[in-house]
Amino acid sequence: MAKNVMIGTCGFGRAKRPEYFETLPVVEIQHTFYQPPQIKTLEKWRDSAPEDFEFTLKAWQLITHEATSPTYKRCTRPFADEEEAEGAGFFKPSPAVREGLEVTLECAKALRARTILFQCPAKFQPLPENILNMKRFFTDLDRGDLNLVWEPRGKAWEDDIVRELCEELDLWHCVDPFARPTVTPDKVYYRLHGIPRWRYTYEEEELFELVSLLPDDRLSYVFFNNITMKQDAGRFQNIVREFNSDPDNENL
Repeated sequence: MAKNVMIGTCGFGRAKRPEYFETLPVVEIQHTFYQPPQIKTLEKWRDSAPEDFEFTLKAWQLITHEATSPTYKRCTRPFADEEEAEGAGFFKPSPAVREGLEVTLECAKALRARTILFQCPAKFQPLPENILNMKRFFTDLDRGDLNLVWEPRGKAWEDDIVRELCEELDLWHCVDPFARPTVTPDKVYYRLHGIPRWRYTYEEEELFELVSLLPDDRLSYVFFNNITMKQDAGRFQNIVREFNSDPDNENL
């Protein structure tokens, strides 16, 4: 069966956008996590891309990360006071999180994105309060036709807990498939960070294995985030095209 997969990289990297648009069909926007660009800037990116090009985006860190996270060093939005800072992150029912969601949805609309990634820090543990806040957040969110992707980090999140939350809240489980299998195999959103780390180029055998980890005929996303991410994404795209052109899939 054919693989319906969108292949790209986490951010444009060093590639210029026109060049990127010519070679890959999707990109995961990183700026929206650290400090969302102005809406008119995102609209300009959207207008400059081919009509069938797709943007996904990372939700603003105000939703997922506490104010003490080092990732806020790249955020230009100051917290008004200590109370507002304490309300940031972990899907809390707070003004900061609500603002983060509003801005994230505006960014998604400007990019005409259909998929948003909510990436959590390792400090976000499966505690009752965190799970309750997460359930409240995604239940109340007016998602429309959006695909909502959740990337839990840290070893504390056991598969059974993640699976239960993804099923209840209709979430895609984001993983690096060479580090951990997804618990939503029909809703695949892979982010590949290198084996074991960023300074890595994927072997041909690993890219062929990656094809086998994709569902048939279901929309999937694969984003490379390693030192040779654009080259590896292009190589993987060629492998998938070869696979899909073979009616018997005999090449794998």
